[in-house]
Amino acid sequence: MKKPIILTVDDDAQVLAAITRDLRQEFRADYRILSVNSGPEALATLTELRARAEPLALVLADQRMPEVEGVEVLTRARELFPEAKRVLLTAYADTTAAIKAINSAQLDYYLLKPWDPPEQLLYPTLHDLLASWQATYRPAFAGLRLIGFQWSPLSHELKDFLSGYMVGYQWLDFEKDAEAKVLMDANGFTPDDLPFVICPDGQAVAKPAKLDLARHLGLLVEAKQELYDVVVIGAGPAGLAAAVYGASEGLKTLIIERQTPGGQAGSSSRIENYLGFPTGLSGAELAHRAWSQATRLGAEFMAPQEVINLCVQDGYKVLTLRDKTEIKARAVVLTTGVSYRVLDAPGLDRLSGAGVYYGAARTEARSCSDQPVYIIGGGNSAGQAAMYLATYASRVFLIIRGESLTASMSAYLIEQIAQTPNIELLPHTQVREACGTHALEAVVIQQAGRESEKRPARALFIFIGAKPSTEWVCHLAICDAKGYLLTGRDLVADPRYATVWKKDREPYLLETCVPGLFAAGDGRAGAMARVASAVGEGSMAIKFVHQYLDE
Repeated sequence: MKKPIILTVDDDAQVLAAITRDLRQEFRADYRILSVNSGPEALATLTELRARAEPLALVLADQRMPEVEGVEVLTRARELFPEAKRVLLTAYADTTAAIKAINSAQLDYYLLKPWDPPEQLLYPTLHDLLASWQATYRPAFAGLRLIGFQWSPLSHELKDFLSGYMVGYQWLDFEKDAEAKVLMDANGFTPDDLPFVICPDGQAVAKPAKLDLARHLGLLVEAKQELYDVVVIGAGPAGLAAAVYGASEGLKTLIIERQTPGGQAGSSSRIENYLGFPTGLSGAELAHRAWSQATRLGAEFMAPQEVINLCVQDGYKVLTLRDKTEIKARAVVLTTGVSYRVLDAPGLDRLSGAGVYYGAARTEARSCSDQPVYIIGGGNSAGQAAMYLATYASRVFLIIRGESLTASMSAYLIEQIAQTPNIELLPHTQVREACGTHALEAVVIQQAGRESEKRPARALFIFIGAKPSTEWVCHLAICDAKGYLLTGRDLVADPRYATVWKKDREPYLLETCVPGLFAAGDGRAGAMARVASAVGEGSMAIKFVHQYLDE
């Protein structure tokens, strides 16, 4: 952590050199001493320090300076650094002005020139002031800072992105946190530039694209090699498992993720039925452990990048990314998973990201404190979200179309929900409308046989099933009527199989109709939607990749 700063300002070169020398002699072990030789330069320095969120402990400015007097410098320091101590350095003839400035600039002290000997006339006073400052000083957050509006969809996306990579960050709401406006002004931004991030190196970026933010975070956004043994597309549990086993077995492995690691499982607040974790763990924690393991073993993790096309040239698989770059691979494992289905009701699309969320949206849980929230869905993901949100919200309403949860949710979750007093199940119920001008304010629900009812709501979380994320590859690989990839024996049983498969052997268990193109996880037809099953399929896919490469 950087040392706090003592800033001294004087246009007289000899006086500035003397005060700087004395300050460094006494305080340099614990403070950085900065000296500037004019009032305008001091004002610019203060603004720069504020923009970089540097800790300023004390400002010592000479009163008589051309252009900008010392009192003006100290007044500006109070605006930007209200906790910093302010001392005016003045001659005996200026004591009247100094006394007046105690009120106008809220000075903490004024010192007369000369201050010799400093051991008697300088150091005791400054030590007292600095001790007072240290007593209330709290070090500023040293990591990335995100400043924006609570109800901004882009702010929500950036929060989810940072949380997905387990990047520590500080969130400042422009409408609630006074420091947010100070940082905005210091960096020359306006409200139209929100949200913006301040990186640990001090660089501020307005409305950053996730790809640019990934570069600032040091994530890999470009492939390092021209040809890979296996490329894994999608970093859910299946993809991460494939990357771990591919890298550990010596294959040149690249994993590409368009959003954040973990997929739908990564947004789960608590996974309690995964083998080896008796107390459970969050989906984000599981994903981060697997990501760290894969990269430690040598896999390259590229994100956020999206594959938009795949073709076969001379047996090699050529992947085209969103930015039009191409990557070649001998084999490919598709672990693209599924995405949440969109609910069609008035207001939902307009308020998406501003109170309406698809998935758990764990980053928004704290903003639901002591307010009612609604969840649509009866699966495990909805149940886990309900348990997590119940620790913050005043009331959690779980909306399902059916009569009970027994057909779609694990028994342990049903039992936990029943024992949580602030979770209420609303069976035979549908959401008819989301209401609010700039953010969600209420939902209109209708229970079977009753009139529609408008209820206040802080947030609405939607889990209404999923669809496979395979639309970009269905032109190449055979899918079933719902878009899930057919592999192995399911592929052989399809009437289209005979016209596309030209190998002498049958496709391997997880192989699609394209030799060397494998599918694992939730996007594969017949897959079990469980984390353990996805991990197993991803691991098993690498066995078949080896067999294919041996051909």
